[in-house]
Amino acid sequence: MNQRNKKNKKDKKENVKILGPEDLMHLDVASVVDIVNQKIKGNKKEVKKIKPEGFEHYYTENPTSEMRSKKLKLKLKNDHEYIFKSVTGVYGKKKIDKATRLLIENAEIYGENILDIGCGYGPIGITLKKENPNLKMYMSDINNRACDYAGVNAKDNNADIEIRQGYLYEPWEDMMFDTIISNPPIVAGKKVWQSLIEGSYKHLNKDGVLLLVAYHNKGGKRIQEYMENIFKNVDTLQKSGGIRVYKSIKEE
Repeated sequence: MNQRNKKNKKDKKENVKILGPEDLMHLDVASVVDIVNQKIKGNKKEVKKIKPEGFEHYYTENPTSEMRSKKLKLKLKNDHEYIFKSVTGVYGKKKIDKATRLLIENAEIYGENILDIGCGYGPIGITLKKENPNLKMYMSDINNRACDYAGVNAKDNNADIEIRQGYLYEPWEDMMFDTIISNPPIVAGKKVWQSLIEGSYKHLNKDGVLLLVAYHNKGGKRIQEYMENIFKNVDTLQKSGGIRVYKSIKEE
């Protein structure tokens, strides 16, 4: 085999990228399919594109997927443990993800009126309430199934929390908070997470805090920049494995 052929084979190997779970966990099915289709574009043979059928996002208001529940355990660094019931059709149904864990462990809570927006089945708000009993915790999600299971988990963990269903701040039109916290649904699109940040400024008291978590190179950098744009300040509280916890303060 001549040197040119050896070089070509080496180049092809170097161009191969292996995508693991951490690369794909924040992508929806359509996005994964797009990546696959881009990878096979160079193939001379015509390949029919794959189209997902019957797929529902976890931010669907009324999921129609078959309900299957699973118990998940969250163990904190202080050795406190909490059990949650997750369910299909809701974010994080298989495990409590690293971003959620990092946010819970590093949340700098200000004041006593706290809103967990896009709460899913409730691990963030419920854990923070249990760790800080004097907080007045509120949680909401657009997903009815998520709200139902957040209620179940709050009851099972003996956490007194008010839970409402609705899109972003619609359930809280007349309410103000000291801290708003979220693992935002980046895959829901820019309009959603930008509206979450914009609305937080309107619903925070003076000196109130917005806490968000995201993979920095998978949408988090844009979130950080938008928080800076809206609040005129943003800090990184913690970073680990590509995940960052961002904090903005309403100073005016």
